[in-house]
Amino acid sequence: MASTLAEWRNKNICVVTSDGRIILGELVGHDQVQNLILKDAQERVYTDNSPPETVELGLYVIRGDNVCMIADYNAKLWDNDSSSIVGPLPPIQQQEKI
Repeated sequence: MASTLAEWRNKNICVVTSDGRIILGELVGHDQVQNLILKDAQERVYTDNSPPETVELGLYVIRGDNVCMIADYNAKLWDNDSSSIVGPLPPIQQQEKI
């Protein structure tokens, strides 16, 4: 994975952590165990029936064992739009075997 991350250096990425946090920022460094260093990092916090909140984190380190997913993102799609209210996701229910 570390060699793949080299292609994303100095690009904006979105990281989903194992506890469900969404962190956006510019990837400026990483190591062989997927520890990440993000510049100008922001956390997007979603709550019921309100627009997403952005928390400025600045220079931020994420431990590799806490990384669940890494993706690139288009910053224009993540603009704060007060009209975009996010509703709760429906619960996931396991179906019985037939």
